[in-house]
Amino acid sequence: MNAVSDHTGATPRLDEPPFIVPLCAVFRKHLKADGQKFTAERARVLDTVIRMERVFEAEDLLDELRRRRMRVSKATIYRTLKLLQDAGIIEPVLFDQKQTHYQLAYGQPPRDQMICVETGRVIEITVPEIIDVRDRIAARHGWSPVGHRLQIFAVSPEAAEETSEEG
Repeated sequence: MNAVSDHTGATPRLDEPPFIVPLCAVFRKHLKADGQKFTAERARVLDTVIRMERVFEAEDLLDELRRRRMRVSKATIYRTLKLLQDAGIIEPVLFDQKQTHYQLAYGQPPRDQMICVETGRVIEITVPEIIDVRDRIAARHGWSPVGHRLQIFAVSPEAAEETSEEG
């Protein structure tokens, strides 16, 4: 992978995700429009979210920030998650009624998932036909689709087996 200099002449670090600069700009623009500031704490949360390679919850962020020896309060994490969601950078992925889970949405291809309602196990699924269905439905209403999310809630074979063994 080659690093490319930007207009300032600075060379980005190779270990940074390729979309970190646009995400930062998107977040800054959203905050400015909302009359808020881009603080160091919000930058730390955004950076940690970008580096999460899986679905996460607020506690996961707190743990990761602590692991990286970065100080951010739990309240700041929750407020920043709401701002990131409002900016379209993350999206909620609700697996259960106890805790909201999130995933990075901006700049990501749609992630379709099947979720076990008994165990919370998540598997990524590929449903190529859904793009055609999405596009047809949007066109029928005169809309231009920009993405989608498909979540199938089901009982996994493992959970069904556990249930039959208990009963």
